[in-house]
Amino acid sequence: MSTALAVTSQDHMLSPPDRHTPRAHVFTPPDEQPLEAALAETHTLLEQHGYLIAVYPATLPRAYVHRLHTLRSLLDSHRVALLPVALPPLATGVLVRQLRQLSLCDFTPGVLGAAARLLTHYLYAGAVLGSVAKLDRVPVTLSSHTKSWMPGAQFACLAAPQPQLVRVGDTGDIGRGTTLTGPQFATQLTVARGGLTSDWAHTELAGEWRVGEVAEERLPGDSARWWGTGKLVEFTAAIADVSVLYQLVSSVRRDECHWCGLELIGDRCAFCAAPAPPPPPPSHAPDRAPDRQPEDTAAPPSPDPAAQAVVADPRGIRR
Repeated sequence: MSTALAVTSQDHMLSPPDRHTPRAHVFTPPDEQPLEAALAETHTLLEQHGYLIAVYPATLPRAYVHRLHTLRSLLDSHRVALLPVALPPLATGVLVRQLRQLSLCDFTPGVLGAAARLLTHYLYAGAVLGSVAKLDRVPVTLSSHTKSWMPGAQFACLAAPQPQLVRVGDTGDIGRGTTLTGPQFATQLTVARGGLTSDWAHTELAGEWRVGEVAEERLPGDSARWWGTGKLVEFTAAIADVSVLYQLVSSVRRDECHWCGLELIGDRCAFCAAPAPPPPPPSHAPDRAPDRQPEDTAAPPSPDPAAQAVVADPRGIRR
């Protein structure tokens, strides 16, 4: 069985990287479509594909979230995964595009759904803002708040993976040599222009982060509300190579969900939200008499098992 992907806005359907990448189904808002029609649509998707993963922003209106849960409940289906993500609008679309690419790989539905949480850690999402007066997604200092009222002031803001805010000088350079912390692996930069005239993301940021390519997309309709201003240029750096994405997801240990039986990665099942089983206890060597040590010599500390754990890294598996 294949796995279908769905989104709650056309803004999250970015341009595919190639002609093979499938589209995602776009749900219709509840005030524009009767429940019966939405139910029939979702049932058809499940009949055609077997499983459905719906990715939606954590800021989605409550009525829309209720509609999604109602559809899943009425279908009485454990084959529908509802995944809220706390990312800016453009980054949400980039994440969905990565999942669309991975849906062509040999991952089971449970692994593909759980991959959404993994991939969010490798998205660098931010924006160039003309004002931070109404920004509430990232901590803003009083000094930055005051400077945002100055004519021509611009700020570079990073919302994920770690919040960061710096001021962009009038000439387009980061003030006082400060820059945004960027990825340490190969990425593509996706940029969406709003009502701010600035090429900083295309030039300075792309050069500083050494991105492989800069791609333009239409600014999502929710971006101005999310960032607190319509004067912005939104950007997201992400892994674009599907082979690297595949290796990244494949490097994580897989478990079987004890509730629904699907395969999963991470700490919980994407479809039923059951927690992952605890890791098996480490195997011990047969008991034997301890070696005698001089009384005045302490035994060396045992190595930390976590220090040798396999870590998912887009540059490959590292130990």
